[in-house]
Amino acid sequence: MPDHAKTELDHVQDTLAQLKEMRHYSANNVETLTAQWLLFDGELSKLGRTAKIDDLMVRQGELHEALEGVIADFEELATELQPAPEA
Repeated sequence: MPDHAKTELDHVQDTLAQLKEMRHYSANNVETLTAQWLLFDGELSKLGRTAKIDDLMVRQGELHEALEGVIADFEELATELQPAPEA
């Protein structure tokens, strides 16, 4: 067992680390999807089948943007939970 129980700050920092990892993978996914999509867009547009994939790409981008907002919120919370410096 650990010497001390996790504090609220510990939990916030753990969550923040997970969110940042999710952001990293989200950014990589957006870049990969975009690169792959550009290769196929021309051919699929001729077939009239691009709308569904365009929607997926928009949703992936929205997820990435939402992660940025949540990360900023948790960073602010972590700052608020920092113990006051001892005088």
